[in-house]
Amino acid sequence: MLREIPFSIVRGFLMGAADIVPGVSGGTIALVLGIYERLLASIRAGSSALGSLVRLDFDETKTRLGEVEWGFLLPLGAGILIAIASLASALQRLLRDYPEVMAALFLGLVAGSALIAWKLLTVRDTKRIAIMFGVGIAVFLLLGLTESTSAETASQIGEPALWAFFAAGAIAICAMILPGISGSFILVILGMYAAVLAAVTDRDFLSLGVFTLGTIVGLALFAQILHRALRDHYNTVMAALIGLMIGSLRVLWPWPLGVDSTALEAPGEYLPQAVVAAVVAFLVVLGIEAFGRRMSHRSTADEVGELTAD
Repeated sequence: MLREIPFSIVRGFLMGAADIVPGVSGGTIALVLGIYERLLASIRAGSSALGSLVRLDFDETKTRLGEVEWGFLLPLGAGILIAIASLASALQRLLRDYPEVMAALFLGLVAGSALIAWKLLTVRDTKRIAIMFGVGIAVFLLLGLTESTSAETASQIGEPALWAFFAAGAIAICAMILPGISGSFILVILGMYAAVLAAVTDRDFLSLGVFTLGTIVGLALFAQILHRALRDHYNTVMAALIGLMIGSLRVLWPWPLGVDSTALEAPGEYLPQAVVAAVVAFLVVLGIEAFGRRMSHRSTADEVGELTAD
């Protein structure tokens, strides 16, 4: 168990590095690293424990807490926190100095993730395609209603109320545990990405504490629902997520103002750099997915070899 702690911290760091960048899913990284099922099992057990605690069923709470792999989960969480704390400042600076290029980078990451999510569909019938396009068009149009000026956006993102941090944490954590969609991307859609990033770099522990509380409540409320939804309606849920990612690309269109506006303008400053950033990001996501698939095949082959040897 002790030998696994350093590896769990490294895995957590990789997941945290992915989670802090809109477009790359920490759940996808967990899949690539072969720990997704263990992570989800521990999250479900912890969620059940919280539910039992609310019902004052202390025996059930103790049983469920015993099902959580704490020796795996805590170092993993530590690695995620280390990644977020060490990378947030650099990302905030890049977003401030190169908003168009960073928005293009995020756009490429999300577009690549949408393609991977499409590959994860096992049924691509008329119903799922209709859901995907319906959600995508609805999200695209709804985001258009939030067009704002630079000053308004800065005010909205720079000084949100504490309840906004709580709500953002509760919603974003659901995406963070799903492969294919990024929790940070959800924060971008909600207009809270820059605010949460600033809270990390400024060591605003009150806002971060409220955000963390929101993630805990979000996991407690939605982990079981998400598990059942994916189990019973996998393709429908995935189709809706793909539509969400495609429609939300609007907020990542680099012009104007990078991720700080949902208005759409013709390409302008930094066009060559933006194109290169988007293409490279898209290829990186596909490379991660290909690496994960190769690792998965290798793991399956090893299991078959062990069974054959037995």
